[in-house]
Amino acid sequence: MSDAVETKSPEVKTGNMETSSALPPEETERLGGEIVAALKTVFDPEIPADIYELGLIYRTVDVVMTLTTPNCPAAGELPQMVENAVASGPGVGVVNVNLVWEPAWSPDRMSDEARLVLNMW
Repeated sequence: MSDAVETKSPEVKTGNMETSSALPPEETERLGGEIVAALKTVFDPEIPADIYELGLIYRTVDVVMTLTTPNCPAAGELPQMVENAVASGPGVGVVNVNLVWEPAWSPDRMSDEARLVLNMW
């Protein structure tokens, strides 16, 4: 059942490209643990076992994202690109991408890799 919520590494591999999550590994692990704990509170009404342990949860993905600015020229295409990228993962079914403006993006959310590429030290 450990593949229902992946929490082992914040590293994402896409083809030959590797990037790191802006979330620290301990935060990713904490969130994954909380999600599994919440799923384990839901029981099939006819079976005395929770839906997680029954293996009823595959993978669900809800992405909440923002843009660097509301005037971003790529605002119309970035959410679709994110949806396509996430949906291409093995075993991933439906992907929901929700564009939000709160909290607003700020450069302090950037990884060291992004700072290096953009020369923002």
